[in-house]
Formats: sequence, structure tokens, C-alpha cells
Amino acid sequence: MFEKDELSYKIIGCAMRVHNTLGNGFQEVIYQRCLAIELGREGLRFEREKEQNIFYDGIHVGTRRADFIVENEIVVELKAVIKLEDVHLAQAKNYVVAYNFEKGLLINFGSKSLEYKLIFNQHKSQNKSQNQNLQNSRINRMNENKNSANSVNSANSVNSVNSDSDNLGVK
Repeated sequence: MFEKDELSYKIIGCAMRVHNTLGNGFQEVIYQRCLAIELGREGLRFEREKEQNIFYDGIHVGTRRADFIVENEIVVELKAVIKLEDVHLAQAKNYVVAYNFEKGLLINFGSKSLEYKLIFNQHKSQNKSQNQNLQNSRINRMNENKNSANSVNSANSVNSVNSDSDNLGVK
């Protein structure tokens, strides 16, 4: 079931105000600056050009920058092209996964009408369950270690009582 997503609607509304004012034909950076103004007016917290490390098999291979991170929940990638292509969608999807957010927005100011795509991180739900399983495993190991430590401590106290008895000549 689809729930109303107020944050996405607010961001799209800001983008629509920018597009309605400027139209198409400007460079992406102009739209980015104008969207920053509108997001601020809307009272939304955001970061521009936030850098993210990219890893391959645990090895740092570079960095990427998303145009906006809004409310630390949504990655927003802007374009100013005549038509969105698959490569733009792939880039936006990669940002959502790299930043480990549940969703992102791809917004294109370059066409006659504003275009936007809401993107969902399919790995996020898998990561949530994997992280929960990992956390449960750690807790289980901690409990096992604690229980085995208690068993060792109990055995040591029995041994120390026995050795004290031995020293007293009691058997």
C-alpha cells in the first residue's frame, strides 16, 4: 500500500516552483542554486554536493557527490537535459544505494515540463534484515560468552573452595 510521502511532495513542489519560474534551458548548477533557495524557504534541512566514498569489495575506489541530501532521508539528483535516459536513472539509483537511503528523487529541469522519478533502494530492506540478523548474532555471541564466563567463574570458585579446604586439611 502506498503511503503519502510528504517530504517527497515538498521537494517536488520546490522543484516545480523553480521550473515554473525559470523554465527549461539553463545549466544544472543554476537549477541547483534555485532549488537550494526553495528548499530553505520550505524549511527543509539539506546538504549540497555531499561527498560519499565508494567501495569495491571493501576497497575505497573513489568518491561521488549527490546534488542534495534532504532531511538526511532522500538523495536528490538533478539533471538539465532534454530527455532523461537510462544512464541518468542508473546514476540516481547508485546514489540511493551508496548513501544507503530508502529512496531518492531524480529531477529533470531540461524538458518543457518538469520530470521527476521517485527511486527506491531495493537493497535497503535486505540490508535492514541482514543488519538485524548480524546484530542478533552479536547479541547471541555476547550472551554465550557471558554464560561460558559465568560457568568458568563458578568452576573456579568451586576449585578455590576445594583448594582452600585442602590447605586447611579438610577433605
